[in-house]
Amino acid sequence: MRISIFGLGYVGAVCAGCLSARGHEVIGVDVSATKIDLINQGKSPIVEPGLGELLAKGIETGLLRGTTDFAAAIRDSELSMVCVGTPSEKNGDLGLGYIESVCREIGFVLREKNNWHTVVIRSTVLPGTVNNVVIPILEDCSGKKAGVDFGVAVNPEFLRESTAIKDYDFPPMTVIGESDPKAGDILEELYRELDAPIVRKDIAVAEMIKYTCNVWHATKVTFANEIGNIAKAAGV
Repeated sequence: MRISIFGLGYVGAVCAGCLSARGHEVIGVDVSATKIDLINQGKSPIVEPGLGELLAKGIETGLLRGTTDFAAAIRDSELSMVCVGTPSEKNGDLGLGYIESVCREIGFVLREKNNWHTVVIRSTVLPGTVNNVVIPILEDCSGKKAGVDFGVAVNPEFLRESTAIKDYDFPPMTVIGESDPKAGDILEELYRELDAPIVRKDIAVAEMIKYTCNVWHATKVTFANEIGNIAKAAGV
């Protein structure tokens, strides 16, 4: 499959390395020329064990390349993964500026593209974001209809630092939130070889699953810290 990945931070870089290692043609896209230069040299833009080797192999085999040209990457691919950051705003809200910018770029290219294209959101977003923000931007900029002229899906990641490649290859589950069955079928085929159950839901449910997992992990850390404080106070 021909895949463009937008955002070569932690999630994007790992996805680029793992997908190219599985034989897919991957175009890594980022606004940072420094990151693109590193990718094209077969070097990792982040610190993650084993990732540099995967990226170097992708460059060597010709299955991976990096670019700052958003439009060309969309035209040359059939599926786009959005992996950009969603930093917190000063008021605590989730910052969607990067996602909105990338989706506008994708939408404008889809206006001129005749072939089916699937847009996959891997960034962590609040439930309702894709239906209320992402899809309207894509439809407005492309003049086309999601689920009819192009597909949209949510595909949350469950990667941990220092074990990201193993987590990619052996995820606890593969969650697919789909705007239409075709988008879901395409993603299911992409991940079929992974040894993990595939969970297909609607878009909002997939967004909620990711946030629930994040909250659960945070709760476990908080609980462990509280038990530690109680034990320390009790002299245990």
